[in-house]
Amino acid sequence: MQELDQYIQSYFGLEEHEIATIQQLFKPETLKKHDYYLKMGRACERLSFIRSGYLRIFVTQADKEVTQWISTQGYFVTDLSALIFNTPARWHIQALSDTELFTISKSDYQSIGDLIPRWHQLEKLFIAKCFGMLEERVFSLLSMSAEDRYKLLLDTNPALLNEVPLQYLASMLGMSAETFSRIRRKMMEA
Repeated sequence: MQELDQYIQSYFGLEEHEIATIQQLFKPETLKKHDYYLKMGRACERLSFIRSGYLRIFVTQADKEVTQWISTQGYFVTDLSALIFNTPARWHIQALSDTELFTISKSDYQSIGDLIPRWHQLEKLFIAKCFGMLEERVFSLLSMSAEDRYKLLLDTNPALLNEVPLQYLASMLGMSAETFSRIRRKMMEA
């Protein structure tokens, strides 16, 4: 759980005893490739930190799937809105590979404020960071060309190009698989 400790420390700046308190609430969990972490329409009862592996967050619309995000090692995964507001999950979350997680149940997550008095202030920062990441993603989809979005992915997470089916990456970047392949071929030739 050292990875989780380091992430919590870097993200929240907690003291060692506070990290130990939170760490005890997380339990190891394993998903096999193709297992669902969460299905759309169901209650979301957990928040997980990805130790290894890839999880795809997607929705099925009419006759196609739209990938919202690929979650990777070192990040948290959940349907935050469903977890916080007790609404049905908006997304499917499925393992793209065998995945190791550290998972906290919803009830344990809700109890952190009783164990660490300043948690609610820190939680606001966590949610604000999540919102900031979402704003950056929306901005890139609205303002960047398909080629620039591909370059950004290549710069920020090149491992995805070798580990995740290309049609999922294309969908996540808001482009067709054909456009993605054309841009990829062009970049490889340059």
